[in-house]
Amino acid sequence: MIYLLEDDDSIRDLVIYTLNSQGMEARGFERPSAFWEAVREELPSLALLDIMLPEEDGISVLKKLRKDGRTARLPIIMLTAKGTEYDKVLGLDAGADDYIAKPFGMMELLSRIRALARRTSEKPSTYQCGCLCVDEGRHTVTVEGHETVLTQKEFELLCLLLQNRGQVFSRERLIEQVWGYAFTGETRTVDVHIRTLRQKLGPAGAYIQTVRGYGYKIDGEG
Repeated sequence: MIYLLEDDDSIRDLVIYTLNSQGMEARGFERPSAFWEAVREELPSLALLDIMLPEEDGISVLKKLRKDGRTARLPIIMLTAKGTEYDKVLGLDAGADDYIAKPFGMMELLSRIRALARRTSEKPSTYQCGCLCVDEGRHTVTVEGHETVLTQKEFELLCLLLQNRGQVFSRERLIEQVWGYAFTGETRTVDVHIRTLRQKLGPAGAYIQTVRGYGYKIDGEG
């Protein structure tokens, strides 16, 4: 079951019709209050959230979903008319898995939903690199036995590098893999996240190596 929280009747009706016609069971909600009531009754398999809403904005809804143990790992795509890099980073760092700016095509939306469903169906793993340990299933990161708190995108970035240990990722590919292929922000977004990630990881931050003029990798113990 896919839940759509969107106050624009025409967009909501079109998206729900399209999803249902493709064999994806979906329900639409105009207001967050109705959405929360439905979540209490039945957990969705994926949520589509608009940002500009009555009662409370989509970012607030997103943060509440991520704080609730039942929905902490729920796949979430933001649908919004806001298309600036700041708005994208704000939503993605708050825990969204993907971001689609309006207006968008139905084929693109279906493609994003299917791609996200494939990614989130993969079995969680545990990664060990020197004094760094990452448990993808529990969503925990420890350095020398001490837990470190990361944002959603920092965590995804770290897991991607650990999953492909020794492989060099360009900034453009990191944006495609972590932020979504339609993310049009400047590649300096990656550099900012890597810098913050290194700081938070302390001694384990040295494991993230810069490949000058290209990108980043994790290889060995720094």
